[in-house]
Amino acid sequence: MPKIYFIDVTNRDGVQTARLGLSKLQKTMVNRYLNKMGVFQSEFGFPTTKHETNYLQANLDHQDNGHMRPIRLSGWLRATADDVHLAYKMVPKLKHIALSISTSDQMIQGKWAGKVTEDDVISGMIQALEAARSYGAESVGVNAEDASRTNLDFLIRFARAAKEHGADRIRYCDTLGYDNPFTIYDTMKTLAETVQLPLEVHCHGDLGMAVGNSLAGAKGVLDGGQDVYINTTINGIGERAGNADLVATVLAVTKSKGFGSKYELGRPIDLKRAWRTAQYASYAFGVPIPINQPGVGTNAFAHASGIHADGVLKDPENYELYSYEDLGRGEPEMVETGREICSGEYGGVSGFRHLMGRMAVAFDDAEDARRKVELVRYANVLAQKPLVADELKFICRYPDISRKLMTLIPE
Repeated sequence: MPKIYFIDVTNRDGVQTARLGLSKLQKTMVNRYLNKMGVFQSEFGFPTTKHETNYLQANLDHQDNGHMRPIRLSGWLRATADDVHLAYKMVPKLKHIALSISTSDQMIQGKWAGKVTEDDVISGMIQALEAARSYGAESVGVNAEDASRTNLDFLIRFARAAKEHGADRIRYCDTLGYDNPFTIYDTMKTLAETVQLPLEVHCHGDLGMAVGNSLAGAKGVLDGGQDVYINTTINGIGERAGNADLVATVLAVTKSKGFGSKYELGRPIDLKRAWRTAQYASYAFGVPIPINQPGVGTNAFAHASGIHADGVLKDPENYELYSYEDLGRGEPEMVETGREICSGEYGGVSGFRHLMGRMAVAFDDAEDARRKVELVRYANVLAQKPLVADELKFICRYPDISRKLMTLIPE
């Protein structure tokens, strides 16, 4: 039976969101949270962007040292041979990449002013794909940008060409959120049956249907006999109206009527990590979670109506499809109301050792503490906010990786 996998693109699509961004340490923490949840792959950044280079290499080093596994870390590139050559020059250890190119007539005419033909699109994609294979890429996904506005016959021809030249998957990008659950199901089923290659479903929320479209598109691929890879972002953060929310999509796949009992996950998702992951992304991006957000919103398990309150007290399943424990919720949140020692960009060794001692983190000696507090200062400068406990522990445990993450060398 074909399986469902999750590819999260928070560190690519999410950080491209206007007015938002993450430090390299924060992007690394996102990768770690996703790994612990059981996400198959994180699209972790841009290998041709110079300020990403140390971050990308540090995360790959972190994996080579036996940490942050088994998640795959995939770089995003334009589907040009030049970009592939540059990417492997800058980040030679890349193992997984996604090559993206626009396929719709709207983009061909509107973005390239008709200077590029459909044949040119396919030819450029093939050259990039062959270049990636020449560097020994372990997996290569080919992205059809604006696929939902692309002529289906051309989309099939594009996907077949990618398959013939060694692509592992085709990403169907509903770039403008144009699809609906009915159209995307039909298209994805046809693609799966015709091309016979695993497909990715990448949906945006411009019309408010990102999660619904992701579910319907996934069903089309599965019914067409192929594995499906659903693209998500944490809390749905993404360009314009956002992407399919990771937690909401996992809930839809596993809890919605007749879906979870019929289709299988290729890798188990630990939903008990959902609350912590969503909270971290909210803090790092500086974007509050809406109170009505599925699973992790403040009101997701709040009951005010007398009928609902009475019913849920008698049996939670009367008014809850899943329990708050399933999402890793229920632990009390402790808030300091008296004296508090924070780690800041101007913090000292004494306060830092006190703070880490409360987390049961010890240092070899005073010099070890001094080196690590210096890294914490730099991390605070880059994040411009106090670090959370997981970030502080990461820096103390992996100081060499942390130092690389915070090293930027502008020309």
